[in-house]
Amino acid sequence: MTHQTDDDFHDERHDKRDDQRDGNRDNGLSYKRAGVDIDAGNRLVERIKPAVRRTGRPEVLGGLGGFGGLYHLGSRFEDPVLVSGTDGVGTKLMLARELDHHRDIGVDLVAMCVNDILVCGAEPLFFLDYYACGKLEVDAAAEVIEGIAAGCEQAGCALIGGETAEMPGMYPPGDYDLAGFAVGAIERQRIIDGTRVDDGCALVGLHSSGPHSNGYSLIRKVLERAGGCERNAGRARALMAPTRIYVADVLPLLDDFDIRGMAHITGGGLDENIVRVLPDEFGVEIDTTAWQPPEVFAWLAEVGGIEPAEMRRTFNLGIGFVLFVPDDQVDSITNALTDRNGTSPAVIGHVHRLEAGQARVKYTGE
Repeated sequence: MTHQTDDDFHDERHDKRDDQRDGNRDNGLSYKRAGVDIDAGNRLVERIKPAVRRTGRPEVLGGLGGFGGLYHLGSRFEDPVLVSGTDGVGTKLMLARELDHHRDIGVDLVAMCVNDILVCGAEPLFFLDYYACGKLEVDAAAEVIEGIAAGCEQAGCALIGGETAEMPGMYPPGDYDLAGFAVGAIERQRIIDGTRVDDGCALVGLHSSGPHSNGYSLIRKVLERAGGCERNAGRARALMAPTRIYVADVLPLLDDFDIRGMAHITGGGLDENIVRVLPDEFGVEIDTTAWQPPEVFAWLAEVGGIEPAEMRRTFNLGIGFVLFVPDDQVDSITNALTDRNGTSPAVIGHVHRLEAGQARVKYTGE
């Protein structure tokens, strides 16, 4: 298992030699004087080791610090298809830095990737992260990576590797950026691709924990209009709620129910993510009275003066994941989901065959 810094090809003795030379030559340069602190990177690796170990799976080979992460598929799969996904967390990072609240952003990073690969029915197997900064602040970086490990635990996947890149001049001090990479697997014959979705299907919506990791450029503008994070501390903290990870809820359903399609509701909202799953000849009718969005969305709309159509195409509005299921299985699936997590999903709409001129996504109840 790896978690490297961009200076892993140098060892600690190299930095000490540089420091000794600096003592002899006041004008001498070293990597540390150039802005890259190898020792800080080493301290970070030591800090995150316990969190990374908690994500271990028996298929992982090797340990922390290698050049590549090794994972053995074993004999669980007969005809496996690997499914990969990558994402970031957008400008939610800027809010995390302003609030000095870093752990949950790591959960967000995992969620955005594993929820995507879950859409086709894949089980997340392992995850890698990329953490880039101008100056490595060990405490903040450790919080982020510990959050990543917590997200991996929720998703049941191993944190198998990562890279910490300290790049002075590229990012100002205090800034950092994140990217995540998830790999999962599914039997070829069990891939869920939406091709069997038809007008006998209902939409079962799983609730979101808030805006998740989408729309934060707009959210930050609303916060600015409202007087900033300090004046709206409670709202700002609520807006940092980590993205819900749906793996533990959805994967167990796939053995018992005929789930014909799934959608992760990210940027573009229900408008744009639903149609990615639908065959061309079908549309959906969504009943907006079927669920109650978290109050934060009403606040964003009111303070920002945001039109309903703009809210719908920017935010998930309280529905973070959608299952397309046959009508006769709706009650059983909603009961199973309620038993599993204590929160009842919402039947938010139905699929219908399109007629000429019809919109693919129609809303009722407004």
